[in-house]
Amino acid sequence: MSLRLYALDGCPYCEKVADALDDAGVAYRTEWVDALHSDRDEVKRVSGQRGVPVLVDADRGVTMAESANILEYVERTLA
Repeated sequence: MSLRLYALDGCPYCEKVADALDDAGVAYRTEWVDALHSDRDEVKRVSGQRGVPVLVDADRGVTMAESANILEYVERTLA
């Protein structure tokens, strides 16, 4: 699976991104992250920061954070 969404359970921004991916019919894997920023080492490794959501599109070589940016990417590129 080439799409991974790093998300925090209960995060409204993460839910918006997941809903957009679902609505677009895109297959993706959710990587659930720890609530503590200091424990989000994998998110930091892939994106350079510890905030979520983060979308990784391995097929296109794209990694992005910020839900507004991800939603635009889903609409323009994946939908």
